[in-house]
Amino acid sequence: MVARDPHRFVNELDKGAIDRLIARLESRAKDAVFTRLFDKYAARIDPGPAGQVLEVGCGTGAMTRALARRTDFSGKATGVDQSAHFIDAARQFAQDESVAQQVDFLVGDAHSLDFPDGTFDAVFAHTLISHVTDPAAVLREMVRMLRPGGTLAIFDGDYASMTYGHPDHELGHRMDAALVRASFNNPRIMRDLPRLMPGFGLTLTAAWGDAVVEVGSGSYFKSFVETYASYIAKAGLAPADTVEAWLATQRQSLADGTFFAACTYYTYLAQRS
Repeated sequence: MVARDPHRFVNELDKGAIDRLIARLESRAKDAVFTRLFDKYAARIDPGPAGQVLEVGCGTGAMTRALARRTDFSGKATGVDQSAHFIDAARQFAQDESVAQQVDFLVGDAHSLDFPDGTFDAVFAHTLISHVTDPAAVLREMVRMLRPGGTLAIFDGDYASMTYGHPDHELGHRMDAALVRASFNNPRIMRDLPRLMPGFGLTLTAAWGDAVVEVGSGSYFKSFVETYASYIAKAGLAPADTVEAWLATQRQSLADGTFFAACTYYTYLAQRS
């Protein structure tokens, strides 16, 4: 068996798996650990009155909706995702949150989208580029749709840094690697982007990193492992009983207040020449 990033192959998943991903994306968007990371760059992608913003790989539209809800946002936000199930959910959530007039959600492949060149004043990708088949092709497409002088923002994790505490350090290391391999097609892509951007006519204007750490208790990393650990055994990266035993250790550490998990995330802002 081969590891198959569930977001990359979302259109091949059954309804139960898709529903679990929808629940994960929505719970993540409400987690204070994660919302602060979006808030740090959201104001810097506001194009002003009548500006057009595109989120590529919007999932359930949580970040697009969060942008539309901001009091300092006065433009129009569009989200695209390859999953029709995600887009259906995004439209319903937008209706439920009374932001449907400020947002639009469409089905589309991030590698090739049906927007004219220079359509948008700002384009962003929030935890997308770690999942796609061809990061360079997606970056090229994002730049193509961005007007000259417009802002491009990419936020994602350096998932090679993701780690969970475990008393058996060797087993813990193996399970960290298996979890990352099962969940992300491009776990180190954020290390590559500063080198790739100039070749696409982008000038990096700001960049920073954030260590996301949960010690003792956990919400963000708890939701992550409960959603994605099952893909380790499905990919043949570890026996199912080993995965379950490792999961049991994580659950116990959450129960007794000894939990530890961490990962480093990066935000890059760039301008198209």
